[in-house]
Amino acid sequence: MKKLILNLFSLTVAVTLFLTSCEQNPGPQVQDDSILPDQFGVDIPDAISFADSQLKSAKAVDPLNGNVIYYHLGTFINVGEKGAEIVGDIIRGIAIYQINKPMSLSFQSDDDGRVKNLDVTADSYYDGVSWEFEMVITDADSEMNEDRGMALQLFWNRNPRKGIAILKPYNIDRTENELNEDAIFRIDYSEAGERGYDAYMLVAVAGLEVLDPLENPYSMSTLKMFAGKTDDIVDVYGNSDHPNAKFFTSDAGFNWAFVASGDDDLNIGVAEVGLPPSNLDEPSRIVLLEDHSVMNVFTDQIYEVWPTIDPQSVETYLLNTAAPGFFDNGGFIQGGTSPGEEYNDIVTRLPSLTPYNPKEVADMVIEFKIN
Repeated sequence: MKKLILNLFSLTVAVTLFLTSCEQNPGPQVQDDSILPDQFGVDIPDAISFADSQLKSAKAVDPLNGNVIYYHLGTFINVGEKGAEIVGDIIRGIAIYQINKPMSLSFQSDDDGRVKNLDVTADSYYDGVSWEFEMVITDADSEMNEDRGMALQLFWNRNPRKGIAILKPYNIDRTENELNEDAIFRIDYSEAGERGYDAYMLVAVAGLEVLDPLENPYSMSTLKMFAGKTDDIVDVYGNSDHPNAKFFTSDAGFNWAFVASGDDDLNIGVAEVGLPPSNLDEPSRIVLLEDHSVMNVFTDQIYEVWPTIDPQSVETYLLNTAAPGFFDNGGFIQGGTSPGEEYNDIVTRLPSLTPYNPKEVADMVIEFKIN
């Protein structure tokens, strides 16, 4: 069990380092006359989105409970949130070029020292939608490669603000992203009042390097996450896929399927997590979050390995895997029972949220539009 906890902990380090390396310097702010969007993501309450630095002193490393799963849920949500932040950082980074109309230019990247080409065109069409503008940034010396050197492709409308961004960190910064050459992010963002939210983002990540299972069996290959915000309330749901993940038995390949809701003003959150197999072709919320709840999966596997184990010991060990899990700005509080009335509004939102089909997430491919 100690090995399980340490391997999960090392996963957060790897993911966080990757995302940190992708981030650009904030740079100048987008000017008033710029045609670039100055917002391209939903801020998620820290109570359900946190980086590795917040985990180091967390009680999740205690091998006598299962709340480590909830801590890693927060880390996976943070992956999706960081993906959207990267797009915003790039937009601010090129603000110095005063993108106020369709144009073409080249510049030398401050990150990897390589020449990048930038093209902004009007009246584009992608994914069944007509877009006011399209911007493409490529790594100049890689434009003859199979991926055409594509670093960022951004489609957007200004009113209401809405867009799609596809980015390949390797072509943005070769220095820091050598180990994830095939990783691609896609971020859909809208402030058009769709899906019942004032603003929402859908973040997808594919092509992450799956490490040798002997080194890290919990490396993540894909992630798909939705985050919608209305006033101070943020709903989040999605899946991350870990093709080599194991717990107590030899069964390998699991999704972290999750739903969560948070109050940004109170900085509190509530979440449910399921651990369905990666190859499970099933969209049902009951199957993903109830039949394959953390408690059920762990209980079944523990008794499979230790059929004569004391039931009281199992119950004690899995105490904090009871759903849902409750959080505040200090992290995980408890599972199953609400800590107080302030959670009433967000806990009632969970039944309407459902993760994605695990197999579809595991098989997900993200591609640029190649004209």
